[in-house]
Amino acid sequence: MAIVRMNMMNKTKSALAEAGIVSITAKDCLGRGKGLIDLNLLKGAEKGYEEAISQLGQSSRLIPKRALIIVVPQKLVDKTVKTIIRVNQTGKSGDGMIFVSPSMDAIRVRTGERGNDALDDA
Repeated sequence: MAIVRMNMMNKTKSALAEAGIVSITAKDCLGRGKGLIDLNLLKGAEKGYEEAISQLGQSSRLIPKRALIIVVPQKLVDKTVKTIIRVNQTGKSGDGMIFVSPSMDAIRVRTGERGNDALDDA
């Protein structure tokens, strides 16, 4: 799963397709990382302290992002991760996150194929 900026979605999708990773699911989402926010202010705002909330300004707001779900065979994990990083890395806060998790199984509903046979194999 990768979380990327909305404006990077088309570049990310194109780069993945060029790398042979064409099966992708995308969903609009809202979120924020720790960024440059003062965590003490955030804690105060979460407790409802008006002073902390006013000092946070816009930084506590959730930012529109795109969540990508990409399931690939183990041999394509590094290629997928490197492609996403190459396209989205600006060195600035908000570049995104990638979470790599094992998948227990995959089943293509149309054909009943299972495991790696159900996944794209670039």
